[in-house]
Amino acid sequence: MLRLPGVYRPQADTKLLASAFVEQGLHRADQVLDVGTGTGAVALAAASATSAGCRVTAIDISRQAVWAARLNSAWRRSRVSVRRGDLLEPVAGRTFDVVLANPPYVPTWEENAPPRGRARAWDAGTDGRLVLDRLCTQVPRHLKPQGTLLVVHSALCGVGTTLGLLEAVGLRARVVARSLEPFGPVLSARAAFLEERGLIEPGCREEELVVIRGDFPQ
Repeated sequence: MLRLPGVYRPQADTKLLASAFVEQGLHRADQVLDVGTGTGAVALAAASATSAGCRVTAIDISRQAVWAARLNSAWRRSRVSVRRGDLLEPVAGRTFDVVLANPPYVPTWEENAPPRGRARAWDAGTDGRLVLDRLCTQVPRHLKPQGTLLVVHSALCGVGTTLGLLEAVGLRARVVARSLEPFGPVLSARAAFLEERGLIEPGCREEELVVIRGDFPQ
């Protein structure tokens, strides 16, 4: 997988989300959207798992990520359309059978998201929910009837909060995948901050990743 400088490297959360897409039986979808695509790994996995008639669209705010995803799509001869923009803005007015999302979710000292640089791929405000909350409230207008959202994030930023927000906007929400992972470089460097905020127990150096599924009731 080609990765340009500054583009988020596919990691455990990438693999967990891509696997959940297939394990949840969503590979029969006709229209799939991948939000925060990075290298395009999840979008390419979705395109590989679905039928030839499925249209996969990928979005990222980073120019480098968009170019990386386009190059990877061309290299794999995949049918992924990659667009640049903030969250769901590039697909205004469109709806999808499945929306996949791996948004920034790492708590940081800064309230606002960085305007540029590598950290934009993971920094998400003091509670890690700067992008997650926007996604949860905006996604229903981009789902077809009986459409599905799959979003992956760390339990550090509140599983119950995500479930509650999705229920509040009319989706039936539940956790469908979990994985316990050791801290990587970013979280290791912020361990003291996370302990001060009460987000981890003293000495804890593992995080739980979760995939949450939200469905419009049938």
